[in-house]
Amino acid sequence: MKIAPLIPSVLLLLLPFTAVAADAHAPGFITEMAGFPALEEARGLTDIWEKLAFRAEQQPFLLAATVIFILAICHTFFAVPITRLSHKIRHDHEAAIRRERASKGDTTGAGDLVSFKATMLHFLGEVEAIFGIWVLALLGAMFAFHDLATVKGYIMGVNFTEPLFVVVIMALASTRPILRFAEACLGFFARFGRQSPAAWWLSIMIVAPLLGSLITEPGAMTIAAMLLAKKFYQLKPSPAFAYATLGLLFVNISVGGVLTNFAAPPVLMVAEKWGLTTLEMLTHYGDKAVVSILVSSGLCFACFRKELAAMRGRAGDHDGDGAGDLIQEERRVPVFITLTHLAFMAWTVAFSHYPPLFIGGFLFFLAFSQATAHHQTRINLRGPILVGFFLGGLVIHGGLQGWWLAPIISSLGEWPLFLGSTILTSFNDNAAITFLASQVDGLSPQLKYAVLAGAVSGGGLTVIANAPNPAGQALLGRFFGEGVSPLKLALGALIPTIIVALCMMFMPDRGVDKMFAPVENASATPPSHP
Repeated sequence: MKIAPLIPSVLLLLLPFTAVAADAHAPGFITEMAGFPALEEARGLTDIWEKLAFRAEQQPFLLAATVIFILAICHTFFAVPITRLSHKIRHDHEAAIRRERASKGDTTGAGDLVSFKATMLHFLGEVEAIFGIWVLALLGAMFAFHDLATVKGYIMGVNFTEPLFVVVIMALASTRPILRFAEACLGFFARFGRQSPAAWWLSIMIVAPLLGSLITEPGAMTIAAMLLAKKFYQLKPSPAFAYATLGLLFVNISVGGVLTNFAAPPVLMVAEKWGLTTLEMLTHYGDKAVVSILVSSGLCFACFRKELAAMRGRAGDHDGDGAGDLIQEERRVPVFITLTHLAFMAWTVAFSHYPPLFIGGFLFFLAFSQATAHHQTRINLRGPILVGFFLGGLVIHGGLQGWWLAPIISSLGEWPLFLGSTILTSFNDNAAITFLASQVDGLSPQLKYAVLAGAVSGGGLTVIANAPNPAGQALLGRFFGEGVSPLKLALGALIPTIIVALCMMFMPDRGVDKMFAPVENASATPPSHP
């Protein structure tokens, strides 16, 4: 493993902090969004459609930005067919080149097998690249409506902390010492089922998401996805079981981080302003999250128990007891190396809001990895950077959706707000939903509870619903043929989402009023522009 080739990739993470401060002024359409409520009140606009029409008339670019965002979402549904077409074109191109070589008697291997058309279609079919591709259309529209200074001002005002953090935490969580440690921890629970595929499946689906409340949801997603790849997907489950597991994983990760006030992105957006402590999150959301994870995982296990039993036969018998298991003997990692990796993880989580600190720590981590290369696996930043690119594009688009999201959120009652938050989360990052809700004055404790509950409930329905989801898709996408189908993913996550919703809204809770008591002099950190 060489450090030098990794340094340029890591330095790219620092680019958002190297621009001249003078270019970081907020564009007019950002400041005008904050003033829309006062203008609407002065004009007596109360109907939500009147408000949306007024806002679109005041700032036509915002309407164009939303249309572009919708087109990007639609693009994700065509990613699999586009990828399939790119493979066909590449295959046909290679076959044509080989026939041409054969007709000329060319045995030197000269000639170009690369198809430009197939390669470009492959890029267009990469889910992690889609929102970044549509950022080009967004910036073009912004330049057409305004000017270059506005484009620079908007981009330099976007907060890229979350994408940067996900890149680093994914790289750390995917290292051999961390994975071996996580595997040993989850293996403790799997041993109760003799480390059968079913025991490992239950351990990963239940315990790993709850770890997200300590190591953050992106870290838990990385570990869970890599262990599922090793312990489950390599046994070739049926497509129905494969999608059910992926959807359940996304839902469980989304709710598994609510036991603390710092691990789940939608909670983090409002924790300071609404005064949410870890104890309050544990007693008002965490208990319901644990119940929903147990019920959803148990139901899925019951539905596919026969298939899990068949997998046991394919797993092989490694301990001589006559039954299939997933016991694997691997070279041990020295304790001091594991502890050092855990310390780097703890540093990254502790300073997750300070990119210079956690990126600087990552550079030291790369040096330590070089010194202990004989106990490491190759650090591949392609996956983490692609996920970071996905999230970076999402926050660029998401920062321009508040003009229509805020009026919808502020006009709903408790149940409509919960359902609306759950549905809207599917089409926008759930952290953006809760942030926008935190900017609405006068929300009652019940409405605050409902919007946060809805945001975490809907975090598994789509790849864009929750920040860790792209990491899971990037790590497990190779087991889904030519790509993960958004429709099948939503179907796989639907029943777990309903179970979470029922737990969040029907389990008794009498302390909501006290939990959401007003906090003085607090402010939320926005996902994009302040």
